[in-house]
Amino acid sequence: MMKEIRIHGRGGQGVVTAAEIIAIAAFADGKYSQAFPTFGSERMGAPVAGFVRISDAEIRFHNQVYEPNYVIVQDSTLIGAVDVTAGFKKGGILILNSEKIPDGLKVDGTIKIVPATKIALEILKRPIPNTVLLGAFAAITKEISLDAVLKAIDERFAPALAEKNKEAAKKTYTMFS
Repeated sequence: MMKEIRIHGRGGQGVVTAAEIIAIAAFADGKYSQAFPTFGSERMGAPVAGFVRISDAEIRFHNQVYEPNYVIVQDSTLIGAVDVTAGFKKGGILILNSEKIPDGLKVDGTIKIVPATKIALEILKRPIPNTVLLGAFAAITKEISLDAVLKAIDERFAPALAEKNKEAAKKTYTMFS
């Protein structure tokens, strides 16, 4: 069965990288996967979305994800400005970088709160929450393994940066497993 993921964030927060890492991790776990971004205005801070599909069978779709099983929101200030819950599948999971659920945010599924920016600042010394949220995604959904996420981070980043990002992913994986 194919699972679809939509990632919302702002330019510079690593949305595209997060989508790529999920796809690489799924492939490392023996699944078919694809990842691709969509951009509005291509500037720092502008809303950005990334899309990922994971399946046990070949994926023949190449369009945007309109009915995601999972939504990852890297910047809670997008809520209200962007409809992050558009098409959200009943019973899905929304993973939100926040310390509390914003007033008015409702889904026909589950909302998981991750203090990702706080953890990123602590470990990475930068407010880039993508790998922090990926550790949580792996633990919460079980769609990808932590080992595969760590391998994908090694593939995507230079060694020194990879170590810090792996530490961040492990921290949130542990929080939610």
